Amino acid sequence: MKKIGILSDTHGCWDDRYSLHFTGCDEIWHAGDIGDIDIIRRLEEIAPVVRAVAGNVDHGAVCRRCRELEIFTVGQVNVLLTHIGGYPGRYSPGMKNLLVENRIKLMVDGHSHILKVMPDPVLDLLHVNPGAAGNQGWQKVRTLVRLIIDGPVIRDLEVIELSKTILRS
Repeated sequence: MKKIGILSDTHGCWDDRYSLHFTGCDEIWHAGDIGDIDIIRRLEEIAPVVRAVAGNVDHGAVCRRCRELEIFTVGQVNVLLTHIGGYPGRYSPGMKNLLVENRIKLMVDGHSHILKVMPDPVLDLLHVNPGAAGNQGWQKVRTLVRLIIDGPVIRDLEVIELSKTILRS
């Protein structure tokens, strides 16, 4: 059983509530537009495993460290993590084939700043876009997601809402 914290679109913004909500997670996944490599370093202080992908605004140290796409397995769940991937019924070009070929059961992406948790009954997978955790963009509420992967089961998905105010110690 693995507890997973998921965020995206921090755009270089650190909020101490990331630590509050992700303490106790086995892994943290960042779905791109990280904005500053220090975000990854600080997440690594919280969880033993941090997986992150570069987004369309990332450059420099973030792009040297993070690829645009990661495919991995947690428990018995094949996961695809990317920044721009679309969503069920409107996947980015080539994404549907990648999902099928790799037998993906959990797709995580960001980019839109729109929180979406959607099943894809055709591909038999769950799509998660955690929305935006940073303060850049038009979103009124910043969001994070937590879930548990227990063998082949994805369960206990929680959406965490953060106010526009950033907390820093």
